[in-house]
Amino acid sequence: MDAVKRPEQSSAEHAPLASLDDWEEFVVARYPVQGQPADPAKDRDAYRNYDLPARDTVREFYRLNHQHQTYDFVMAKKAEFLQFNRASMTPWEALEYLNTLVDDSDPDIELSQLDHLLQTSEAIRADGHPDWFVLTGLLHDLGKVLCLFGEPQWAVVGDTFPVGCRYSERIVYPEFFTENPDANVPEYQTPYGVYSEGCGLDNVHLSWGHDEYLYHIMQPYLPEPALYMIRYHSFYAAHREGEYGHLMNDHDRGMFSWVRAFNPYDLYSKNPQPPNLTELRPLYEELLAKYLPNKLNF
Repeated sequence: MDAVKRPEQSSAEHAPLASLDDWEEFVVARYPVQGQPADPAKDRDAYRNYDLPARDTVREFYRLNHQHQTYDFVMAKKAEFLQFNRASMTPWEALEYLNTLVDDSDPDIELSQLDHLLQTSEAIRADGHPDWFVLTGLLHDLGKVLCLFGEPQWAVVGDTFPVGCRYSERIVYPEFFTENPDANVPEYQTPYGVYSEGCGLDNVHLSWGHDEYLYHIMQPYLPEPALYMIRYHSFYAAHREGEYGHLMNDHDRGMFSWVRAFNPYDLYSKNPQPPNLTELRPLYEELLAKYLPNKLNF
């Protein structure tokens, strides 16, 4: 792997969450499995009370995310990171590099980033899905290497949403958008904004993060349903809340059936038992070699 200089990360604004998993647990609590709690051992209603002190770091994370994710910010980040000049790694090296992202704490279970990804992919494999679907489970959070390139948490994870048009009230903590400079740009605060009816999501800019970044890395290599899963798996306002349909075209609506099929594996596959990496690595290295080149540029 080419040498990567890791920037210093210390400020509360840079990393308001003690753990990236704090955001993921929040999402699981917000979108529990239909008809049952996300975690039977916990009070779901307590998790959904976003004003509890225990959720203060999540609130601060969303405040920063909604404040800073402007249209201009997104365009600047695309120009900066889609040059793919940070590092060159084999796919497995990239997964191991992501594994060096150590969270300060995980209040539920202590598993590595790679453990989480393998649990997702193994749950998909156990249900008999195609191998590219299994591979998507392994890779879907690989874009979180942005944290290791010095990006703040609010520019790496979080529910994604369109910029350049009116914010949906179904986005978590919509009140924080009043702090976003785009809220004062009239052109951006209409239902269509800079877009047009049925223009298609490929023409819509979403807030910047690991989803969009990895989508562009994988675009030449994976089937289109896999790319939709990667690009839109955090776009909860659309695939769970049903918002932004006026910007979608018929192709998007068809492809979102794959995004919804992936969502349960993304949210609900975590368990305390770590996968057997020694046993699984040969299988996944073979799968990586089938679809991806020897080196990926990040």
